[in-house]
Amino acid sequence: MTIKPLIAAHWPRVRAIYLQGIATGHATFQTEAPAWEEWDSSHLSHSRLVAFDEATGQVLGWAALTPVSGRCAYAGVAEVSVYVAPEARGQGVGRQLLATLVAQSETQGLWMLQAGIFPENEASVRLHQAAGFRVVGRRERIGRLAGVWRDMLLLERRSELVGV
Repeated sequence: MTIKPLIAAHWPRVRAIYLQGIATGHATFQTEAPAWEEWDSSHLSHSRLVAFDEATGQVLGWAALTPVSGRCAYAGVAEVSVYVAPEARGQGVGRQLLATLVAQSETQGLWMLQAGIFPENEASVRLHQAAGFRVVGRRERIGRLAGVWRDMLLLERRSELVGV
């Protein structure tokens, strides 16, 4: 497995993995995956990654960052998205994607990464904690998914290199 920059040509497979995550009901409040143009414009132009299986030619997972705010005070803060194909889960794909994403975010001057994770998504919580994220709070009944109020854990990781 290699980690490569995510480009438009990867979008069909990235979108399929995103849809698989959406289908679990524990990955996001989103209920559909956007077109490439919408996804592209809503994510930071750097630190977009795919885990690529050289043997099969398949994208196994992806990771990217979105800005948390348009306000200049938050220019060094971004929200993390990490998605792994069901058949690749438990094989270190998410760990490698997240580690590379953290490293790349720091080269871009980001000092804080955050993640909003449903409490039921225990594997994602563990993945983020292993990468240095900590739970800073639980946002109760923050949104509805399929008509059901859901809580969200807020995790953050402060860079030890940037903004210290």
